[in-house]
Amino acid sequence: MINYHPDQHLLSLHAKGELPLSMSIAISAHAEFCAHCQQQLDQMTLALSEQQFEQNQTIQPASIEQHGQLDDLLNQFLNNTLDSLDTEVKTKPQSSLVADNSVTIKGQQYMLPRVFKQQITSGWQGIGKVSRLRLDTGEPQARASLLHIAANGEIPDHTHKGSELTLLLAGEFSDCYNTYKPGDFMLLDQNHEHSPKTTEGCLCYTIVDAPLYFTKGISKLLNPIGDLLY
Repeated sequence: MINYHPDQHLLSLHAKGELPLSMSIAISAHAEFCAHCQQQLDQMTLALSEQQFEQNQTIQPASIEQHGQLDDLLNQFLNNTLDSLDTEVKTKPQSSLVADNSVTIKGQQYMLPRVFKQQITSGWQGIGKVSRLRLDTGEPQARASLLHIAANGEIPDHTHKGSELTLLLAGEFSDCYNTYKPGDFMLLDQNHEHSPKTTEGCLCYTIVDAPLYFTKGISKLLNPIGDLLY
């Protein structure tokens, strides 16, 4: 059961197309897991469409003469292009390849939500049980990644200099706050300190806009070069 969801404000911004790509990917992926949030997005999209339609109805309609001119242009365009379009459709070869919307890491294959289909363009990097695959969303500050933690792995205790979004895609992990299941959508900031750990392994989608700050043990040695790592 999914226990953590994006709030109404984020859903509304997503429906309006006003979120940056990294966050829009997170909302879309969550909605593939969560029928409740998908239903809310559908309702918001419908309401926005109706609102736009009503606004368009208030615009002064074009004159009958203008409508006639537009109809003539449309008919001319259709007559000139339908034959050639039909030929192109018939002669264009059909691809027999179906894109495999999955990633493989440490011998495990994970199917991804559809929204990631065009986003996987690089390879995995990592050390030990933690691996990361960067996604290029074109945003200078936010860093979006797929994050894999192998079985019995963990990320050392840390807090955040900025915000961190985590969407669990597969497996499970837990921290001092809770245990998370696929579809859970978590937003943390500098007021949260935790150490995610997993028994069976997990795959997450993450967005951070500033380096993590490690708070315990030898991992604190990474803090001076955090800007290079996040």
